[in-house]
Amino acid sequence: MLLPHQPLQDAAVVPSQRGQAREEAGPWHAEAVCRRDEAGLFFAPSKEPTAARLAREEAAKRVCARCPVMVECREHALLQPEPYGVWGGLTAAERRVVLTRRRRRESELRAAAPMPAAG
Repeated sequence: MLLPHQPLQDAAVVPSQRGQAREEAGPWHAEAVCRRDEAGLFFAPSKEPTAARLAREEAAKRVCARCPVMVECREHALLQPEPYGVWGGLTAAERRVVLTRRRRRESELRAAAPMPAAG
């Protein structure tokens, strides 16, 4: 699993939704603010008490909030899907909710789509 705060090797890059300029400048990971922060802020140690986990996740989300590639990071975590840690300002549980809602919406849109006429 590739983490934004780890060196890049042969990582798949999620295309930028902000245009060609970022793609030409390099992969989105290179601009991630979390590359400069401690990885422990974004991933839970084993048997972390609930209060400590919530405080750590809020601190990680504050880092994400000032990150210029938060959207790309979030989409990466949703597309992978990343099972652990704070990515793009969302915890693993929050990402599961987003994915469930997306799947439900896609299913509803498919069901509502007009059926082609048989001819």
